Amino acid sequence: MINEEILAYYKEAGRIAGEAREYGLSLLKAGALYKDIADKIEEKIISLGGKVAFPVNISANHIAAHYTPTHDDTTTVQRGDLIKLDVGAHINGYIGDTASTIEIETDNHTDIIKASAEALQAAIELMKPDVDLHLIGKAIEDTITSYDFTPIENLTGHSLKQYTLHAGLSIPNTPRAADNSRPQEGDIVAIEPFATDGSGRVTSGAGSNIYCCQESLRARFIRDNRTKQAFHALYRTYKTLPFSERAAHRTIANSSINLKRLSMYGVLHHYPQLPEINNGLVSQKEHTVIITHDGCTITTNP
Repeated sequence: MINEEILAYYKEAGRIAGEAREYGLSLLKAGALYKDIADKIEEKIISLGGKVAFPVNISANHIAAHYTPTHDDTTTVQRGDLIKLDVGAHINGYIGDTASTIEIETDNHTDIIKASAEALQAAIELMKPDVDLHLIGKAIEDTITSYDFTPIENLTGHSLKQYTLHAGLSIPNTPRAADNSRPQEGDIVAIEPFATDGSGRVTSGAGSNIYCCQESLRARFIRDNRTKQAFHALYRTYKTLPFSERAAHRTIANSSINLKRLSMYGVLHHYPQLPEINNGLVSQKEHTVIITHDGCTITTNP
């Protein structure tokens, strides 16, 4: 069982993430710079008393996840874009993770947005201790296919632990034979259905500008002292949580060179963007929930 102090951290992190998500959605207007939007959302998280659990993801159209702008990014929101906004906050490492999809100033993709949102609701209604996760995946798939879209089978929800965004338990978006792992009372899980008009899979794409420090003995073998100092500065600041190139630019000198060097040493992981394999449009909806004795409670409502 989770103790009350930790439970309070999760609830507060979730509240902050939910409020920051809604604030971020209000900023997504045609012509707005991705960089400005991401910076403002992350500043909002801090102003509300939290810390950034991972870089704000702004993933448009066929990109399902894992894009955040660089410090000098000039990408702007375009009218007609279908944008997934994924936001995370933490309190002492205890995380709230949430996402929503918005269509920019047009009304052509209402159904695909509804498909992922209603699939999330169906999953939440079933989530409880010892539930067969096959049933969660089936509920998500049945809801999404009822709108004539396809769930993305190789993206899943996940459990959360302190300073760990993906903690081991996977919440499937399709009905597949699971590994016999089942959620227990006190578990914290993020449920995130993805719907697409493509084939239902993502692949690894270009770099995302998102990194995380690897807890590795390899850091001891970094010969250049300045590069080693850069790694330790990043690790002290972000531990094992993901961070952006924008954040590294503020944290260490010569950030571009150091990020490349540290990735080559294998002490940083650089996340790829995740495009739908046939360039299908993708929607996403996500909440973090606490498993209770007879169901679950959403933390990421504002």
